[in-house]
Amino acid sequence: MRRLSALRELIDGWESLQRQVRDALEYLELAEMEEDEEALREIAEEAKKLAEAIDKRELQLALSGEHDQAGAILTIHAGEGGTEAQDWASMLLRMYLRWAERHGYKTTITDTTPGEEAGIKTATVEIDGPWAYGYLKGEKGNHRLVRISPFDAGARRHTSFAMVEVLPILDDDIEIEIHPNDIKMDVFLSGGAGGQNVQKNATAVRLTHLPTGIVVTCQNERSQTQNRETAMKVLKARLYQLEREKKQAEEAALRGEYVKPGFGSRIRNYVLHPYQMVKDERTGYETGNAQAVLDGELDPFIDAWLKMQVGGDGSKRANGKGK
Repeated sequence: MRRLSALRELIDGWESLQRQVRDALEYLELAEMEEDEEALREIAEEAKKLAEAIDKRELQLALSGEHDQAGAILTIHAGEGGTEAQDWASMLLRMYLRWAERHGYKTTITDTTPGEEAGIKTATVEIDGPWAYGYLKGEKGNHRLVRISPFDAGARRHTSFAMVEVLPILDDDIEIEIHPNDIKMDVFLSGGAGGQNVQKNATAVRLTHLPTGIVVTCQNERSQTQNRETAMKVLKARLYQLEREKKQAEEAALRGEYVKPGFGSRIRNYVLHPYQMVKDERTGYETGNAQAVLDGELDPFIDAWLKMQVGGDGSKRANGKGK
């Protein structure tokens, strides 16, 4: 019934656009006959809006994956490089939170490990809203930053990496069998803000899936039960993703090519010195306004990647200063 409802909504949207285009063409024909300049200007504005609406709906054709309509579980891991890499990881977390805010998505940071001096070592955030996973799934991979390090007394240029993992928030009716004996649960004191009530009780939960070695922690909620439920949800998503990657590897091997499962190679460069540029390695899309991207303006990169998935040309350059 959910799939039927989604398909009906999709078809209704296209039919509505079709009616609007038909009406606009009839209005245009009438305005041209009467040589009505004001009406022609109105039609030009309407045509622009219709073109944008059609472009947006065409983009949704790339969102046809099994879980694309679901919310997303996004995890950021700082790469090697100590404080510099940990600060970069926190910058990425802020970027994705800003992007989610722009789209009206609800965000919940379920787990975070602070850096030794600044930034974060790792963080997991739930982004809850329609199509969040579909839009963010292409963000999975290594992100590279080049800048003058604020932590280097010599003001030297540093290169840092952080890895982004994106998983769907699975429906409760999707069966992922997890045997109770395969899970080791540890509880510990929650860290970070929250006051004495948080620190008095061991509410944080760490789950270890013994067969795979996957470890999930959650310390966002005050209740140990709530933290365990959230951690199980993340574990379920990771096990599902692991099975999908195994299946993809088997299919690739049968085709005569083997692609190792994992996070892949570097997907995007963020350069803040000696010039400003953000460039996607897969689509070639780039912009000179690096600060806008770090403030959450990710849609052009997301759109270019999605269009590439359906055979469109997502490779283009944005306006602004570039290399």
